[in-house]
Amino acid sequence: MPVQPLVAGVVAAVVGFSSSFVVVVAGLTAVGATPPQAASGLLALCLAQAAGMAWLGLRHRTPVTLAWSTPGAALLVSTGAVAGGWPAAVGAFLATGLLVVLTALVPGLGDLVGRIPPALARAMLAGVLLPLCLAPVTALVVSPVLVAPVVLTWLVLLRTARRWAVPGSLAVALVVVVLDARDVLSGLPLVPVVDLTAPAWSAGALLSVALPLYVVTMASQNVPGAAVLAANGYRTPWREALGVTGLGTLLVAPAGGHAVNLAAITAALAAGPEAGPDPERRWWAALSGAATYVALGLGAGALTAVVTAAADGVVQAAAGLALLGALAAALGEALADPAEREAAVVTFVVAASGVVVLGIGAAFWALLAGLVLRAVLRAGRPAPTPS
Repeated sequence: MPVQPLVAGVVAAVVGFSSSFVVVVAGLTAVGATPPQAASGLLALCLAQAAGMAWLGLRHRTPVTLAWSTPGAALLVSTGAVAGGWPAAVGAFLATGLLVVLTALVPGLGDLVGRIPPALARAMLAGVLLPLCLAPVTALVVSPVLVAPVVLTWLVLLRTARRWAVPGSLAVALVVVVLDARDVLSGLPLVPVVDLTAPAWSAGALLSVALPLYVVTMASQNVPGAAVLAANGYRTPWREALGVTGLGTLLVAPAGGHAVNLAAITAALAAGPEAGPDPERRWWAALSGAATYVALGLGAGALTAVVTAAADGVVQAAAGLALLGALAAALGEALADPAEREAAVVTFVVAASGVVVLGIGAAFWALLAGLVLRAVLRAGRPAPTPS
């Protein structure tokens, strides 16, 4: 067995998990999950990712890595409770999985998603992320003793070992929580159990959660993930990958999983030179990453218990630090084209406002407002000449 790809797969899974599991727990809790239900969702996502990676890696001999939708989890945090509660959120997760499966089966649906201006999709994501990224600032002011070690760890590692800045700061946050809330932790379940919820359906949840979750997952995870593989010389089994991740989302939704998709940020760790000099053998990274996700999923109960027991601001600060890179990238891409700038800014501010109108969250209204303004500004203008 090639050692270097195997190690790279383990590192990719550990970095991906540790950098964002707090955001996933926070997102599931925000839309109504209890701590056991959030732990169930975390476990189910890990198992689905592992199964999908093993299948795609063995079938195509390609280092395809899967992940949960971190931007989607951030969207859940910003959306908050939906009409119908947790069962309605589960219904929205199922709808998201169905949309991804349909994208794999019906090319026209993928073309329709592709017609959403990337600047607006990125601006919506940036607006969703902004309130979360403000957490380190506000938490540092409110609880400096607890939060300062987290921020300082992130800063030092960002300068000396950038890849480990987020996992390192999160590890410090967990230590702070354990030391600060030992009595609370002793009464919480530490072993994750699959907790199934019958879905419910509401228009508000479908428009506030399912549609924006589908858009940000496609635009911020699946498309960039395929691009990372292509940049390293691999052809992504696009339709099959969408089918696998969409089916995975459908299967884990009743257990609390919100979305499974192609990995984007950590994909380069398994597909790039760090996974070994021979591209033909890097697919082993998908297998070791899959095994690692199974092991990490077994710790979902304990990790969820720690997050639940945390004092206000500590875990939120670590989550905000984890999302700063995504916010910077989203803002840069949203504002890069001067012709799209006004519509992108409107999309951004509406998404960041967190408003709820007619029971529908801000992400939907942000995208709608951006599209309307863009149409108004372009009305009567000649179409740009193709380059």
